[in-house]
Amino acid sequence: MPFETRNPTSGELIATYPSLSAAEVGVRLDRAMAAFRLWRHVSFDERARLMRRAAEILEHDAAELGRIMTLEMGKPIGAAGDEARKCARACRYYAEHAAQFLATESIATEAADTYVRYEPLGVVLAVMPWNFPFWQVFRFAAPALMAGNVGLLKHAPNVPQCAQAIDDVFRRAGFAHGVFQSLFVEVDQVPAMLADARVAAATLTGSERAGAEVAAHAGRAIKKVVLELGGSDPFIVMPSADLACAVATAVTSRTINNGQSCIAAKRFIVHESVADAFLERFVPAMAALRVGDPADPATQIGPLARADLRDGLDAQVRASLAKGARVLTGGAPLDGPGYFYPPTVLTDVPPDSPAYREELFGPVASVFRAGSVDHAIAIANDTRFGLAASVWTRDAAERDRFVADLDVGQVFVNAMVASDPRVPFGGVRKSGHGRELGPHGIREFVSAKTVWAEGG
Repeated sequence: MPFETRNPTSGELIATYPSLSAAEVGVRLDRAMAAFRLWRHVSFDERARLMRRAAEILEHDAAELGRIMTLEMGKPIGAAGDEARKCARACRYYAEHAAQFLATESIATEAADTYVRYEPLGVVLAVMPWNFPFWQVFRFAAPALMAGNVGLLKHAPNVPQCAQAIDDVFRRAGFAHGVFQSLFVEVDQVPAMLADARVAAATLTGSERAGAEVAAHAGRAIKKVVLELGGSDPFIVMPSADLACAVATAVTSRTINNGQSCIAAKRFIVHESVADAFLERFVPAMAALRVGDPADPATQIGPLARADLRDGLDAQVRASLAKGARVLTGGAPLDGPGYFYPPTVLTDVPPDSPAYREELFGPVASVFRAGSVDHAIAIANDTRFGLAASVWTRDAAERDRFVADLDVGQVFVNAMVASDPRVPFGGVRKSGHGRELGPHGIREFVSAKTVWAEGG
């Protein structure tokens, strides 16, 4: 797929960018290795100073950086500026806490001195998606660089201006040449990079298929990899829930980023005693959302990022309807230019349809009725994914059951699933492995070196 800026609101091609040749990639890898040899010895204080400067730039330029996101992938303009500011928070968080998270740890043994020190791995290749074109990058880059690694970014081909802007943030912040580089490389160039001895590890956020490919190539080269893949996240509503709050949050969670988020709620599992009341509020609230130009601050739902993504979502919905699902609102692409798909609610979704277990990457909600806690858990776990879950109950026993028995990496109780720099983020099963963010995220790309020193 070529690197190009194509406005998803109109379909207009704005600009194209050439990919790097194999020789040019080699030059960039050499540059990264040279930078790592120096950067790994830079003090935490100096790394933190530069990372705080990056945060200042992100905050100061949030409106302009948001405009680039809106242009390239259709994110509503207000949310786009917020994304840049969230990146700044991650930079500040790791600037403040990295030294503490990676401090040398003493261990009591019979030796005179035993301790563990954490050392950076080297060059980390990040294969990143288009849906959160800044946040996905910074939640890898802030901890990885603060740990002493250097980063290579292979960004999605439809957000090249975002990739260049991220490069520019690190350059303007004063990071040394080669500590962070955006590379316009094709998918078929990634295996050679993973096999290259100059690359120490990799991280990928993306599809299940892409994750399997990167993991296979990294495994053959015996290199560490972190994978954050798809999700078909459940949103469970029980009788004791604050229904008004649950419905409002359900609408936001399903339609955030135009529905294109791995941790957006996809499957709404509602206890049968409150299911009708939930639908009476949820369906009109979804239908009332304003769809339009994402550059207009009043717009709530913009276009999907590419034509093929809209067409793929439409195919999943049509296949689900053919299997017997019912549509309560939406259900077909909007006419006219751009890649627009309206907020959609499906019900009576049969188990053999795409809307039952697959990830629907757009503003399409599947609603299920559950007769009990056990039934709700069974429906929630009936998917190959296991990223996150949102549970709405004021019953402490129910809460504890859901926390214990939902097969996911994160459970949010009476709250919308979200990523936060302070807590680890990641999934289980086909949603990937490894963790980003929090103290766990910064330790993914370091080596724990044991030192056992006898006296004398």
